[in-house]
Amino acid sequence: MLITHVFVHVKEDHIDAFKAASLDNARHSVQEPGIARFDVIQQQDDPTRFVLLEVYRTADAPARHKETAHYARWRDTVADMMAEQRYAIKYDNVFPNDSGWDSDYEL
Repeated sequence: MLITHVFVHVKEDHIDAFKAASLDNARHSVQEPGIARFDVIQQQDDPTRFVLLEVYRTADAPARHKETAHYARWRDTVADMMAEQRYAIKYDNVFPNDSGWDSDYEL
């Protein structure tokens, strides 16, 4: 499992549009076989800050994800919504074990 946290700072007047685009991307992303989870979370004390929590089953799944139409649509839609460039930090899974990441999503 490869876990990536993508940190995004959105311009204040684009919060709702960013959320809508990110939810569309997330709903499609969780249907990819290489993705175990794709969460969109918003910071409570600063609603302009988001984290995309992406859990990939294999090392090549992130590259395949970036080849999808929904990712390209999201990337192009949110490009001008950013207050600063997004950045990612990659993690290795410790707990739960890899099968523990499987869960049902309410799409």
